[in-house]
Order: sequence, then C-alpha cells, then structure tokens
Amino acid sequence: MTKEVAVQTVKDTKSRDLVLSLLFDFIGMLSYLIPFLGEISDVIWAPIAGLIMLKMYKGTVGTVSGILVFIEELMPGLDFIPTFTITWIYKYIIKK
Repeated sequence: MTKEVAVQTVKDTKSRDLVLSLLFDFIGMLSYLIPFLGEISDVIWAPIAGLIMLKMYKGTVGTVSGILVFIEELMPGLDFIPTFTITWIYKYIIKK
C-alpha cells in the first residue's frame, strides 16, 4: 500500500465516520418528535447506540463513548447531546 493510498483511506474513514455520527445523533434526537412514545424508543435505542459507538470507535475512546451514549439516551431530556459527533471531534481533531 502506497502512502497516498493510505492517506486516502484515512480520509475516507474520517468522512464516513462523520456522516454516520451525524446520522446516529439525528436518530437519537428523533424521540423529541413523539413526546411519550419517544422515551420508550430511547430504551430501545440506548443499547443499540452503545454497541454502534463501541464498533465505530475502537479502544478506550469507543468504550467510554459507548457507555456515555448509553447513559445519555436512557436519561430523559439529554437526547439533544450529540455524543457521536463529539466523539468524532475528539478522535479526529482533538486527539490527533
């Protein structure tokens, strides 16, 4: 694998992770559209979001973020926090 191909692969992964992070944060915020049914959907979405986070972001970052997104989705009123996007910013901008 040449250096240019490796750099392009990293850029593709970075872009893919950003798009997926925005999508998953949007899905997590959908519960605001249905007032009472939304909290029930959060109980279903919380473990799914935690597992997705764990798979998307490997290592300690994924583990900690997976736990945080799980808790955030279960707690009423915290759905506005874009946990996936914050994790993306941490991984690709801050931790870089």
